[in-house]
Amino acid sequence: METKWLEDFVSLAETRSFSRSAQLRHVTQPAFSRRIQSLEAWAGTDLVDRSSYPTRLTPAGETLYDQSLEVLQALQSTRAMLRGHTTAGQDVIEFAVPHTLAFTFFPAWVSSLRQTFGPIKSRLIALNVHDAVMRMVEGSCDLLIAYHHPSQPFQLDADRYEMVSLGEETLAPYVKPDANGAPLFQLPGRVGHPLPYLGYAPGAYLGQMVDLILKQSSTAIHFDRVYETDMAEGLKAMALEGHGIAFLPHSAVKKELRTKRLVSALPPDMAGLQITMDIRVYREKPVARESQRGAARAHKSSAQALWDYLVAASARK
Repeated sequence: METKWLEDFVSLAETRSFSRSAQLRHVTQPAFSRRIQSLEAWAGTDLVDRSSYPTRLTPAGETLYDQSLEVLQALQSTRAMLRGHTTAGQDVIEFAVPHTLAFTFFPAWVSSLRQTFGPIKSRLIALNVHDAVMRMVEGSCDLLIAYHHPSQPFQLDADRYEMVSLGEETLAPYVKPDANGAPLFQLPGRVGHPLPYLGYAPGAYLGQMVDLILKQSSTAIHFDRVYETDMAEGLKAMALEGHGIAFLPHSAVKKELRTKRLVSALPPDMAGLQITMDIRVYREKPVARESQRGAARAHKSSAQALWDYLVAASARK
């Protein structure tokens, strides 16, 4: 039995909706339903009355719900105390960051912080977007840095979490140039002659952004997906070898654009085939943290000082 199954079950009991809980838990509804079924298989009985709407718990489900709250609270408190032993003396700020931002944005951002804010001790936890968000929700990091776009917002409770904008990032198509510096492949492609496309794996956040770009395009785009991966760095490596067109964050290709190892795959009349995302840093509000977990996890002075600096810097923009 996995603790995330209990967290899923508690969410379902409180929302009374599979679709809403799947949203809040940042998984697809089929995946969420499978996890509830796995918990029922472990329990050996039905926990959800599927004959009613809104969703109701069975008597066994009501019993497990009460016990789940106690178990999860005890686990959270214990983990907070254990983590406090390892980091309290060091006052290390722990960041949960999706892989792409960990490779591109984060190193330069920390460098700028050291010049303007001062030295910091940090621990980077690089994850996919879903797991990075769950680190924040579970209280397993001090700060979460992630992309934001209105079409794909995180379902974070504004009463419990707060955020600061750190800047913007543009996602656009890039490709290797030929010997004359022209793009090896250029959008939009033609019927019968699609362009080799290096895409994100299903479920990847940047892949959802690319889908939005293509959906909003006034021109039909003809692609042949020849490769996919979860990570932008993997797509960049394939693009550098000339395998096709990849939609990449600008911060990931700045060096390659300067040295002309990559060029835009857009013709001048299709310059709008890109999207701008916000880069945000999130944290759990101190009051929410204290009410949720008591004093088990002391609020780090360094994390608070950095947050105060970021809020002030944002207000000056």
